[in-house]
Amino acid sequence: MKRRNFARRPGCSVEATLDLIDGKWKGVILYHLQGGTQRFGELRRLMPGITQRMLTKQLRALEEDKLVIRKVYAEVPPRVEYCLSELGESLRPVIDILKAWGESHQARLSCAPPPVVVKKPKRAA
Repeated sequence: MKRRNFARRPGCSVEATLDLIDGKWKGVILYHLQGGTQRFGELRRLMPGITQRMLTKQLRALEEDKLVIRKVYAEVPPRVEYCLSELGESLRPVIDILKAWGESHQARLSCAPPPVVVKKPKRAA
């Protein structure tokens, strides 16, 4: 995944960090890998809302960004495991703070009233 150059802009460190963990699933994957090495199927079970294609895509991006290490075992069937790299481990405090914030605000976030849908009346012919 091609990364943008944030070197000469104010706030670039925040943008660069968010660029690494952007999207719906990367932070969740990093959170689950904090518990230790996981196989692809284990990650898939931990995140029932993600498709196989999306999990593969996100794991590849995290691997490309050096946040995750992918280890392939020469077995039949092949076994693949994922774990956090040293750089990925350095994100642990960030992920933990995101988790804590989410827990403390979860009731407010999940109890938000649903959007009001206004239906147009049918016109008489």
